[in-house]
Amino acid sequence: MPTLDVAGATLYYETHGHVSAPALLLIHAGVASLRMWDAIVPSLEGDHHVIRFDTRGFGGTRTADGPYSDRDDARALLDHLGVAEATVVGNSRGGRIALDLALETPERVSGLVLVDAAIGGFPEVALTDAERELAERMDEAEDERDWLRLADLEVEFWCVGPGRSGDDVDPAFLRLAHELNRANAAHATEQPSPVPLEPPAYGRLGELDFPALVTVGAFDASPALRWFEYARDGIPGAEHEVFPGSAHLPSLEQPAEFSARLREWLGLHGL
Repeated sequence: MPTLDVAGATLYYETHGHVSAPALLLIHAGVASLRMWDAIVPSLEGDHHVIRFDTRGFGGTRTADGPYSDRDDARALLDHLGVAEATVVGNSRGGRIALDLALETPERVSGLVLVDAAIGGFPEVALTDAERELAERMDEAEDERDWLRLADLEVEFWCVGPGRSGDDVDPAFLRLAHELNRANAAHATEQPSPVPLEPPAYGRLGELDFPALVTVGAFDASPALRWFEYARDGIPGAEHEVFPGSAHLPSLEQPAEFSARLREWLGLHGL
């Protein structure tokens, strides 16, 4: 079980492929862990050095309470593995970390893939009535400290999506999504506090100067759809893709389609 000790935490990570191959750093969503990438790693490890880790508060990583930089954690892992630069693929919260990393230290990033990615400093997005009702139920579960119920409601909001019901998605995917997020309930009382990038990513996308791919699942919630539009239009030369059969986790719900598009893009840019 490979781990890396950093200030205030022990990061759990996994690597795949040969260390001499182009590096890919995969950063998971806030409703999952590094296990969300399991289905796509086999399609990438043959010609890439694939690196993934559990961020603080998730999966196999252990953390103390208090402030920290999630960009520092990512860079510390790259340094530990002797990786000077990597193509960074981030989903949701992981996309926010990937984007912030690219803005803070662009010399460490050779390419950027944002998957339903949050954007630091983005203005609050108005929710639909259905989304607001789900958000209120999540708030109630959090107030009651019912962490497993909260985890299940988060899956309903993000992974199913407000425009679908559980009956509309593949049962195996839904079981896995619940399994991944329920496992994070063990970290619910931890309080690591990520220090935000200043100035935030919102308003700074024009600074990015390397290949970028921006993707989203068509059934994702309103905030993610707005984040996608902003990144698609704001990153110079960004390519984009909408996955029509998924919500917040297209690499987990549509792994074959996601892998094919990612590999096509990596090949086009020699990454």
